[in-house]
Amino acid sequence: MDNHKYVIALAGNPNVGKSTIFNGLTGLKQHTGNWPGKTVASAKGEFQVDGQSYLLVDLPGTYSLAAHSEEEEIARDFLCSGEADAVMVVCDATCVERGLHLLKQILALDYIRDNGTPLILCINLCDEASKKGICIDFSLLQDVLQFPVLPCCARCSKDLAQVKQTVHDTVSTTGNYECLDFSPKELARETVQYTKINYRQRQQTIDRIVTGPYTGGILMVLLLMGVFWLTMAGANYPSDLLWNILFSLEGKLAALLIWMNLSEGLVNALVYGVYRVLAWVVSVMLPPMAIFFPLFTLLEDLGYLPRVAFNMDRAFMKCRACGKQCLTMAMGFGCNAVGVTGCRIIDSPRERLVAILTNSLVPCNGRFPTLVTLITLFFAAGVQGSAMGGLQAAIYLTFAILLGIAATLGCSWLLSHTLLKGVPSSFTLELPPYRRPQFGKVIIRSVFDRTLFVLGRAVAVAAPAGLVIWILANIHLGGQSLLACLTGFLDPLGRFMGLDGVILAGFILGFPANEIVVPIILMAYLQTGHLVEMSDSSALLQLLTSQGWTWKTALCMMIFCLFHWPCSTTCLTVKKETGSWKWTAVAVLLPTVLGFLLCVMINLIL
Repeated sequence: MDNHKYVIALAGNPNVGKSTIFNGLTGLKQHTGNWPGKTVASAKGEFQVDGQSYLLVDLPGTYSLAAHSEEEEIARDFLCSGEADAVMVVCDATCVERGLHLLKQILALDYIRDNGTPLILCINLCDEASKKGICIDFSLLQDVLQFPVLPCCARCSKDLAQVKQTVHDTVSTTGNYECLDFSPKELARETVQYTKINYRQRQQTIDRIVTGPYTGGILMVLLLMGVFWLTMAGANYPSDLLWNILFSLEGKLAALLIWMNLSEGLVNALVYGVYRVLAWVVSVMLPPMAIFFPLFTLLEDLGYLPRVAFNMDRAFMKCRACGKQCLTMAMGFGCNAVGVTGCRIIDSPRERLVAILTNSLVPCNGRFPTLVTLITLFFAAGVQGSAMGGLQAAIYLTFAILLGIAATLGCSWLLSHTLLKGVPSSFTLELPPYRRPQFGKVIIRSVFDRTLFVLGRAVAVAAPAGLVIWILANIHLGGQSLLACLTGFLDPLGRFMGLDGVILAGFILGFPANEIVVPIILMAYLQTGHLVEMSDSSALLQLLTSQGWTWKTALCMMIFCLFHWPCSTTCLTVKKETGSWKWTAVAVLLPTVLGFLLCVMINLIL
């Protein structure tokens, strides 16, 4: 074999463990991007066997080559393109027949038959099949198909090594499929035996609870509450630790810049403007995300999230939207930008656009600190400012989240009956078996693919924002800082909404990152010229009440925190996904108008 890098296509149904096999074979030698002309993410990675390099292409999961979605079109087009030197079809050992249907369609492709492209059938999840009493005659299956058939457990390094070696031994061969014709149903019947009659009874019993008409909704709320409690309770100590570390470096950084002969004004702008905002965003945003994203990924790995989409499908269908929007909405709890990107899983362009425009109606990770602070000071613990437990805060926060979900459904209905009229499309939703999560890979994937990615984008926009905020607070005009001028200009509108000009200015200047809204408000009230922290809840409550805050002010601010324009990162993501500034403007106006109207109503009625 020469130095040619062979291309191996990895095909299969959704939820058969393709990604696990892909990650196991390629390790960290993988990169992602978009398919040419498409918004669906691609994954490619390399591995070597005996010095020979192989490029593994993970195709989107598909049930059939008769494409009904963008993902299925990509899988079909790549298999028909002739770019693959070999094709590995991954099949679920607990449902062999379904995988054989896809295999037969691949065998029928002219390119495969005419060129004798090598094929490998990898039957994954054999450990699950064994637990369910499913026995497969792999030898008979290989004798019928006349190409390699591999039993595999993707978590087993020994099995993955066998897969690599089989690819190495097979890729240079030529297959003959002209006379190969089989019935997937009959072949499965001959090669698969079920030794346990009620092998699915346990999963069905659990699903009756998880997807029940009443128990399903109750369980979703309890899980949501539990995730928030773990996120808030677990993030306190690391957030304080990170805060102390980052802010302890301020003096050293300032001394270094002075030693470099920079002017005092420039040092203050860089240290107390740019660096302090960056340190604030990182210390407040990183710990909750580092807890929330792994928890979310664990639920995904467990197989629970498709059940959530199943439970919410009826509600979204009544709004003429897609049930998959529930999954993208759940992603928005971590980061709205990630939720907008996740809308790619929705096949219908109209329903995908509805999901994109309404994603910011659920609060992201950056808005949680503001909501928790207001709940703690004015509602859960009363106006005396006594501390409350994390569980109590989680309960109130869950009610706020449910309000965001209700707004998502309502605005989806409104868009589907006005700007984006249409009938909801049907979609295939598989309820995969419950699986034990792979904790190590979940942590790595959630930290690198989600947490650090989102944090990097937030930091990129927070740095220039810090400079702008410092300039506004330290440049004076007519005896007042520019920040004071801005808050004075906005005050009449803020009062009409039950807020004040300082609060509105905090939201406007917090456009790059929601985490800095409260610090900006405190900076404007104290007129310090830089961001400040008030970790003492009683001192913070005293400051806010001295500025005229009441429980109604806090309620209006919570509503506007839930419903206002998306952050800059989300807006840029909406523009990228829709390719339109018009729809980006709609995504900004929709939550803002809703928040404005609700605040005005609360201020006038209460």
